[in-house]
Amino acid sequence: MKKLIILLTILAIMIPCNVYALSKLGSTGSEVRNIQTRLKSWGYNIGTVDGIYGTRTESAVKQFQRNNGLTPDGIAGPATLAKIGLPTGASSSNSSNVNLLARVISGEARGESYTGQVAIAAVVLNRVKHSSFPNSISGVIYQPGAFTAVSDGQINITPTQSCYNAARDALNGWDPTGGSIYYYNPQTATSSWIRSRPIITQIGKHVFCI
Repeated sequence: MKKLIILLTILAIMIPCNVYALSKLGSTGSEVRNIQTRLKSWGYNIGTVDGIYGTRTESAVKQFQRNNGLTPDGIAGPATLAKIGLPTGASSSNSSNVNLLARVISGEARGESYTGQVAIAAVVLNRVKHSSFPNSISGVIYQPGAFTAVSDGQINITPTQSCYNAARDALNGWDPTGGSIYYYNPQTATSSWIRSRPIITQIGKHVFCI
């Protein structure tokens, strides 16, 4: 147990600090306060400017997104922040995001088709958007027990160019999983819980579900 704690501590230190974290329901901090201040000044009903991304802030963001031709998901990602006029952090973090996604793709699906590789990255990004998971790419990938490639060290294998390309395609919006937040290999999965999840699709050896 002590060795596991030490390993997780080391991994946490290694995580790039500039990996971009999306502001969404439950987020707190100065970025949330800035979002609230801008939206309130434009007449959106965000309630109190308190730096807490609550349901009112989420609703206001959705309305702002609708008014500006964006997907109304209530998440203040790079495109939404850019429209609001706040720093997106996208350029400085993009290289780190691509590298980290490519590594998890390599560890989890380097033997899969290209679509299957993109699908792994898409699941990571879908989790970032989901309230039940950490709100950053690094947080999702290094969540304890989330990915076998992290547990067994395969994430440290140098990715192929295909993995990097797949990471970029997923970051650019390609999601062949239909919004899935879980996946498993039915040939090797032993968890009855994961097998009980509603299935969206199967790509190669992996079943994708919600």
